Amino acid sequence: MNYEDLTLITHKMRENILNMIHTANSGHPGGSLSAVEIVTYLYFKEMNIENPTDENRDRFILSKGHAAPVLYSALMEKGFLDKGLIGTLRQIDSKLQGHPDMKKVPGVEASTGSLGQGLAISNGIALANKYDNKSNRVFVLLGDGEIQEGMVWEAAMLSSHYKLDNLTAILDHNGLQIDGKNEDVMKVEPLDKKWEAFGWHVIKADGHDFNSLEKAFEERKTIKDKPVIIIAETVKGKGVSFMEDKAGWHGKAPNADELDIALKEVGGDK
Repeated sequence: MNYEDLTLITHKMRENILNMIHTANSGHPGGSLSAVEIVTYLYFKEMNIENPTDENRDRFILSKGHAAPVLYSALMEKGFLDKGLIGTLRQIDSKLQGHPDMKKVPGVEASTGSLGQGLAISNGIALANKYDNKSNRVFVLLGDGEIQEGMVWEAAMLSSHYKLDNLTAILDHNGLQIDGKNEDVMKVEPLDKKWEAFGWHVIKADGHDFNSLEKAFEERKTIKDKPVIIIAETVKGKGVSFMEDKAGWHGKAPNADELDIALKEVGGDK
């Protein structure tokens, strides 16, 4: 699939996300929109996943579980999930809860949402694959506010200790969290040196540029005997001018007028 095709998918993904969150009048648009190109590249270019129940599939873990709309949207565009569910986000008894539920949604590999747990879960899957001599790869998406959690760094030590070269972490580095800028809440820099000190190979990329992402994932394939993290520079609320780089849109739903403007900006048809 070429970059133009991937870009068309991102338009649909952003439209899905915005419609989901508006209809629910609740959710997290900022961090869902910032991860669209990353998740699109994974599901439509990088990962071996044509069937959500195939034992040989690659696994994707959304550690920053509050960005569930970006995962649901990808699963819809892959055909794993019915688009008719868009209007049910966060409703009682809906498959599409505010955080992904692996027991309800085909293609969701782990129930996440309590921040900091996704890397540890990914370690378990990657280590099991190693023991079983399986070639399945594991990809986990982290938030940069999330990596203030101590559990992430405990898990990072384990990844390195067991030389999990079948594990790739991607950091959605948009610089913001619910309370404002990372640097004001709790500094996370220097990210590259920290991950390297924990035994990881670090790759930097533009998280909204498919060429940059492709180069990063191709470099990843050359690394053996250690886990890899791709630090992807992104913009919170990407694609919607009034949401971009605004911490206030971390967990706020657009009203009808805002939705109309946003859909036009992201290439939607409403």
